[in-house]
Amino acid sequence: MAPPDHRRPFKRPTISDQQRRRELSLLRQAQNRLDAQQRARCLASTVLSLEAPEPGPGPEPEPVLELELASESEYHVEEEEEGDSRSPSKEFDVRQASKLRGAEARKWFARQLMLPEWMIDVPDRLSQDWYVFARPSGKRCFVVSSNGITVSRLRNGSVLHRFPSALPGGARTRDVSGSAQSYSILDCIFHEIDQMYYVIDMVCWRGYSLYDCTAEFRFFWSNSKLNESGACDPPSQNHRYRFSLVPIYNCDENGLHAAYTGAVTYIKDGLLFYNKQAHYQTGNTPLALVWKDEKCSQYVIDTDSKGNVPRLQQVVLELQEDLKLITSDDPPVVFGCLDNDLVQKD
Repeated sequence: MAPPDHRRPFKRPTISDQQRRRELSLLRQAQNRLDAQQRARCLASTVLSLEAPEPGPGPEPEPVLELELASESEYHVEEEEEGDSRSPSKEFDVRQASKLRGAEARKWFARQLMLPEWMIDVPDRLSQDWYVFARPSGKRCFVVSSNGITVSRLRNGSVLHRFPSALPGGARTRDVSGSAQSYSILDCIFHEIDQMYYVIDMVCWRGYSLYDCTAEFRFFWSNSKLNESGACDPPSQNHRYRFSLVPIYNCDENGLHAAYTGAVTYIKDGLLFYNKQAHYQTGNTPLALVWKDEKCSQYVIDTDSKGNVPRLQQVVLELQEDLKLITSDDPPVVFGCLDNDLVQKD
């Protein structure tokens, strides 16, 4: 009689590439936070060691614990294949951003935005760990207020507008509290129809960097500080363009329904999903996702410069060694197979 088979009748569910990269990004954030805390403890321990009293008569002082900063190899986290998106505050002092001019300014701002990936699977714990909101249609840009002027820059780094605003340091004649060197940086979308800047994220506020803060905190800070500043007030002489916050929902059933079908004051261009623990990472990140279909975006298919749908749509495919044409989805979609004669002719 054959022994009973105790093996499980099902396979362990596979983890998609996007989910794996999400987990790595969160792990890297947590490790960077631990490294920063370790450096702070090391610094504090060093200062205490330097200030320790010299030995003399009387009871011996308690020894001061000296911490050694662990090497990076001990805290190494596996890098993504496409590279690590590091906080720009570690590579470049963000306070200098508003002082850049010309090509240097365009080059710097062109790589500062956090860009979402296409949503190709449903993240784990979507209803608990994610936000969702309807993305406004328009031009994605950074808005920087400093030294009495406000400048908005597009994704390629070029200047969109120069104007006075109610943001900290955004107008020369406005009486605002705080340092004269105060600055703020907002991640916005300019909605041309109503000439409105819709704020989807906050990167810096009054000189305080929010790059290493979670999306949960950044969204809370945006809601509390932007209204206090008067940036959401109607346009005036010292406040040319109005700013507005987008409604953000927890990504549960009610939140998804509100973001997908709810009425908003702007034209929708898909849905944006943000992980609540995501830091503001430059470049593409799996902790921010975008979804578009014909019900929530008018740009779900290609259009020409006049907004007309062309007769043929374009798609980018990858040619495998076995001559199969596939998409970059995970898992990929096979479109067909080319024969050797056709490849040789090309």
